[in-house]
Amino acid sequence: MRGKGAASGIGAFVVAVVLAAALTACVGGPPAPTPTASAATPSPGETAPPEPAIDLGGTAAQNQEYFDQVNAATIATGLTDGRSFIDALVVAGYSKESMEVTPDRTTANEKADSIQFSIRLNGTCLIGQYGGAGYGSFAGPLLASGHCLVGTTRPIDW
Repeated sequence: MRGKGAASGIGAFVVAVVLAAALTACVGGPPAPTPTASAATPSPGETAPPEPAIDLGGTAAQNQEYFDQVNAATIATGLTDGRSFIDALVVAGYSKESMEVTPDRTTANEKADSIQFSIRLNGTCLIGQYGGAGYGSFAGPLLASGHCLVGTTRPIDW
């Protein structure tokens, strides 16, 4: 009988140790994170940052946030061909005559992996690219050729 009682005592001890460890883990964990105000949320008495806006007298860098906003809205529509980007940028206030776009179809008439589009703006360039890797943009200098994009572009004749 003594062996049976010792075994049940050890079992009870193991159960007690496991329960104590579990309870300690629940109580002794790190404190829960507390929410903080985001940089975009103004404090009382402050005003919200202005919405991005077109600045046709400005540089590419000064227009990049607005350019990105217009292109993000275009991507959200699901229409991501070259014409859709150009048309949206025209509606947003940029001049079609200052734009360039790469072909969005390959020579085999397949959808291109990515397309690039640009706007010449006061000696600078806003360049956007969209494809399988997502969207990206760049503000930089005008090329010596007077263009923003290197390589083959298609006529914007619509």
